[in-house]
Amino acid sequence: MKTKAVRLYGQGDLRLEEFELPALKADEILAKVVSDSICMSSYKAVNQGVAHKRVPNDVAEHPTIIGHEFAGEIVEVGEKWKGQFKAGDKFSIQPAMNYPGGPVGIYSAPGYSYPFIGGDATYVIIPNEVMECGCLLPFKGEGFYPASLSEPLSCVIGAMHANYHGTPGRYVHTMEIKDGGKMALLASVGPMGLAAINYVLHRDDRRPSLVVVTDINQERLDRAASLYTEEFAASRGITLKYVNTGIEKPVDLLMELSGGTGYDDVFCFAPVPAVVEQADDILAFDGCLNFFAGPSKAPFKAPFNFYNVHYNNTHVVGTSGGNTDDMKEALHYMGKGMDPAGLVTHIGGLNAVIETTKNLPSIPGGKKLIYTHIEMPLTAIADFGAIGTPPFGELDRICKAHKGLWNVEAEKYLLDYYEKN
Repeated sequence: MKTKAVRLYGQGDLRLEEFELPALKADEILAKVVSDSICMSSYKAVNQGVAHKRVPNDVAEHPTIIGHEFAGEIVEVGEKWKGQFKAGDKFSIQPAMNYPGGPVGIYSAPGYSYPFIGGDATYVIIPNEVMECGCLLPFKGEGFYPASLSEPLSCVIGAMHANYHGTPGRYVHTMEIKDGGKMALLASVGPMGLAAINYVLHRDDRRPSLVVVTDINQERLDRAASLYTEEFAASRGITLKYVNTGIEKPVDLLMELSGGTGYDDVFCFAPVPAVVEQADDILAFDGCLNFFAGPSKAPFKAPFNFYNVHYNNTHVVGTSGGNTDDMKEALHYMGKGMDPAGLVTHIGGLNAVIETTKNLPSIPGGKKLIYTHIEMPLTAIADFGAIGTPPFGELDRICKAHKGLWNVEAEKYLLDYYEKN
């Protein structure tokens, strides 16, 4: 079978190509990709080429398919897996497999490391190790885009689980955010920050009593506040505040909002030294700072108060990605009605992937969602109405009926329109 895919050949070298997939082996699965959400990690992989830990050294000779936040449906199942999967099943994939036998060892991941599987493709071959690692995940919800967004949501779920707190006088660390504690999400109205807000408000096993969300862009703060309201948070027993920290003394304001105690859990969603320093400044006793945002370059440093490390038991962790259980948890909450559509601001076709990926940091808004079987320029949902021509006029009407958000009805209309045209 032929596939069309965006392949990485080296630093800055992406190509949209059509090529033949190899014959399916007995331990493999052939799948149709429907949607892929473009991640900043893909931009980093393209920007770094073989210097990226997930990109193979021989990528120039054996290019890899990019895109790791994807969903689709199974087309054909090799003999080994016929008892577990069948044609027509919808799926999502956990790319962080931790599989030592892959092209780059333990860091091997679909969307970075493999020649025949990645999200920016029409059809892919899912290799045996994906199933062996339990990383081919069934999706039984409506549509496809929620399954694509389960991977980024799993990253913030993993971050919440990775935080830890101690018990004075005992050498015991308790993993997780502090139940009933105070939380600050700094620079957190980008896609991953929005995912964190959404998860915190919908989580049913533990939740903070106070969540303060910050940024220096008031327009983005206002959008976040309209999507995840203070009223809904209150119904979940959480006091939610949105704060613009582009002021002279932001730390004073944040400390005041905490009641002067500081925050038990602080998440930093921007690789900016000043934001890291601000996060450190507002930690409570036994507070945990999670440096979520991965810097693009290795020499990244920021001040940290080691007086507080010694006397106030503050600590720092860093997380990158989520594990398979985190992704299953993401799919679980989506099945209970948590819609990740607030993350999505742009829609495009496979032809839009290269320019979008290369320029991702300079494109405003949230997640850029790609439908791989259509050709469509990357288009902001907010611009559908101004364009007006088919299919954008009808997409605008549908999205406006859903508070301006992408939705399953819009997805179905888009796919049907391009199938017929």
